[in-house]
Amino acid sequence: MAGFLFSCVNDLERIREIVSIENAPDESSASLHVVYTDSGYAKIELFATLAETYREQQKTKLKDGLQVNFFDENGIVTSVLTAQYGEIDDNTGNMFVRDSVRLENKEKDKVLETEELFWNASGDSIYTDKPVEILSKDFIIYGIGARTTQTFDTAYIYKPKAKIRRNTK
Repeated sequence: MAGFLFSCVNDLERIREIVSIENAPDESSASLHVVYTDSGYAKIELFATLAETYREQQKTKLKDGLQVNFFDENGIVTSVLTAQYGEIDDNTGNMFVRDSVRLENKEKDKVLETEELFWNASGDSIYTDKPVEILSKDFIIYGIGARTTQTFDTAYIYKPKAKIRRNTK
């Protein structure tokens, strides 16, 4: 009986070795929904299928699909950013997204598609140096790299090529 009692001593270091998983997130959230506000007004709304926070890296990784809604001063969604994967820098709030990236301006009914985008939260700018395609009912613009605002009201396309759609009415 005495041998049994002495064999149950807990070694905390040994327990940490067994329980800790290398490269595991510090926090995990499924079906994440966050609304960022300023003075009580919604500015940005973020949805993610899976969010993993890594404190040491100071990053939050968004996996298996994400959506960011950008609001105007009247609380109306002006543009929507979607992608399969994203990372948020926890210090700056800047975001990187990749895989099936799509930025849509709801009012002007135009879409920017690319492989990856960077969103500078403090400057409200969105940019990429990857191939882009901007689609609207009147035209298609191709380019290598683009810069726009989060509302995607105007855009600068680098090395542009365009295809004008003719109205057949």
